Amino acid sequence: MPNIAVELGKQAASFGVKSAYGEPVDVDGVSITPVALAVTGFAGGSGEGIEGGSGGGTAIPLGVYVRREEGLRFEPNLITLLAVGIPFVWIAGRALTRIIRALKK
Repeated sequence: MPNIAVELGKQAASFGVKSAYGEPVDVDGVSITPVALAVTGFAGGSGEGIEGGSGGGTAIPLGVYVRREEGLRFEPNLITLLAVGIPFVWIAGRALTRIIRALKK
């Protein structure tokens, strides 16, 4: 491998928007386009006679765009919304109690 970083860069250039938005699908006259949060990462390195690289990624489904006769509407994935919302509410509540305690002193 002459330069692993260049090879990884060429492969990563093809990801772009296609990894976040799926192909539209028509179901009973309704067009559905899936939306996801896509994250990818690559690493490479070399040492004394050793070269290597690795990569990986993940996609979190956020919801779908639904196109009907009335227009376009985004419908969120409720499971993802709960998975993100519950820790956020817990942290916000904890911070709020600490602020109230500090103000009482």
